[in-house]
Amino acid sequence: MRIGTGWDIHRLVEGRKLFIGALEIESLKGSLAHSDGDVLIHALIDALLGALALGDIGKHFPPSNNKYKDIPSSILLKETLHLIKDYSIVNIDSTIILQDIMLGPYINKMRNALASLLEIEISRISIKAKTAEHLLGEVGTTDAIIAQVVVLLEEKQSSEETDNLYWV
Repeated sequence: MRIGTGWDIHRLVEGRKLFIGALEIESLKGSLAHSDGDVLIHALIDALLGALALGDIGKHFPPSNNKYKDIPSSILLKETLHLIKDYSIVNIDSTIILQDIMLGPYINKMRNALASLLEIEISRISIKAKTAEHLLGEVGTTDAIIAQVVVLLEEKQSSEETDNLYWV
């Protein structure tokens, strides 16, 4: 078993779309980022990589590489899954901190989108939304968004190891 944590923050600006959990969220502001700025997926990628001591999102998908300019974060997540191919996701627990945009109607849609991308059951994904209570600087003034993610990974067993379990 391996545990990883991820954290991401993006400034919110006019003229950009807001993507969270592979969904476009109705908003007057979107994430300022090199990619599409999906703060939840970015934190999830960091958690997955961190669980296996593989660095962070910037190491694997550097903003200096124009290949990743405006790329959907879902593509980066799929590429990350190849890096952790010897492990399965046991569960994901996440929190999004955002002021003045009610995420409640989107939560189950986000969970479904991530479950589909990750090819796991929706019951393994928790997404919570919180506000900054108009505190915490830019997050509290609607000018930024934060996501925190914790993941638990389990090493996949080879078919030989699985067969041996029946003889114990």
